[in-house]
Amino acid sequence: MHAMNPSRRALLRSGAALAVTGLAAGAPAAAARERAAPLVTGGKVRNLTGPAETGRFAAPWTDLGIPARCPDGSVLLVCGDTFDGGGVGGPDWRAPVGLRASNAAPGSLVVDGSVGGAHAVGLVPEGHDGGTTAIPSDVFTVGSTMYMHLMRGVIYRTHHSDFWRSDDNGETWQYLCQWPGDQYGGQFQQKTYAVADDGYCYVLSTAFNRDTASGLLLHRVPQNALGNPAAYEPWGYAGGAWAWGNPPTSVTGARRWGEICFRAMDGKYALTWLNMSPLDIRAQIFPLPTSNLFTTPEQTMIIPTVPGLETGNAVASPYGGFILPGSTFADFHIAVSQWFDNQNYRVMQYRINGLAA
Repeated sequence: MHAMNPSRRALLRSGAALAVTGLAAGAPAAAARERAAPLVTGGKVRNLTGPAETGRFAAPWTDLGIPARCPDGSVLLVCGDTFDGGGVGGPDWRAPVGLRASNAAPGSLVVDGSVGGAHAVGLVPEGHDGGTTAIPSDVFTVGSTMYMHLMRGVIYRTHHSDFWRSDDNGETWQYLCQWPGDQYGGQFQQKTYAVADDGYCYVLSTAFNRDTASGLLLHRVPQNALGNPAAYEPWGYAGGAWAWGNPPTSVTGARRWGEICFRAMDGKYALTWLNMSPLDIRAQIFPLPTSNLFTTPEQTMIIPTVPGLETGNAVASPYGGFILPGSTFADFHIAVSQWFDNQNYRVMQYRINGLAA
C-alpha cells in the first residue's frame, strides 16, 4: 500500500507464491484452527478505484479505501498513498485522500465524488519530506462526528500515530492528539476501533511492520473521550486474571500483521486482517471484545493467487480487508486492496459467503 517502498510488493509476491505452493510457514497450525469453520467463498463485486472509476478525481492510483458511513448517510473511503499520472509513483503524491459514495448500500457502492471535487485533496497536512507519509489505519463515526487514525513516518518506521476528527462528513479535519511510535514496544501504532452500544469504543492495535511479529493489544475508551490518550484503558493478564487496567497483554498469539479492522455488528464483534503467512485475509467473529481469540476459529475470506488466475475469492497480492458499513454476517462485504505492478494498484469490493457467526 506504500508505493515508494518496492520491498513491500516483493513481500506480497513472496507470500503469495508460498501460499499457492503450500509451503508457507505456519500453514499447518492455521489449517488446524480453521477446521472448525465452514467453507467460506466469495467473489468480486466491482473495482472501487482505478483510472475508470476514480481517475476523474485525480486519484487513478490509490489503495486501502477504509470505508466509514458519514453522518449524512454517504460512505467515505479514506485511501492511502495516492497518485495521478500513468501509474504508481506518478505525480501529485497525496495521503490520505477521501473518496465518496453517495449511495451507502454495499450492493450499490460506487465512488461518485471526492473531498476536493475534481481533484481529491490530502485530508491533512503531509509534505512527504524524506519519504514520510500519513497512512490511515481506521476511520469511523460516533454520532455526528467522524474520527480518523493515521500512522506517520517513513513506511514501517512509524514515528508517531495521530488522531483527527471531522464534524462535516469528512470534508475538513481537526487534530486531536498523538501517541509515540514506541509505545508498548510499538504495538500501539496500528489501531482499529469497534464502536459499541455501551458507550465505549474497543480498540485493537499492533505494530505497523509486516516484517516483525507483534502482539494484538486491546483497550477501551469512552466515546466522549476518544481524543484523550489518558482515557485509553488496557486489558491485560496479571495476578492470575484478565482485567481492565492491568498492563496490556496480547489477546492472541504474536504474528506478522497486515491491516486490521475491528467492528461491532449484528450483536457481535468481527475482526478482519491481512495474514502474512500464508498471505490471505481472515476473519474472527466473537461475542465480546474480551472473548478468547486464542481459540476463536480463523475463517479465511480471501486466498492468494497470481495475476491471471484470479477467480472467486482468489486475489493476486491482496491486502486490506476493511468491512463495509451495512454489512451483515449473511451479506458480508469487504474492501480489498491490490498491488502487483505500477498499473495494478486499486481498491476492490468483495462479497464473502458462508462466514460462521
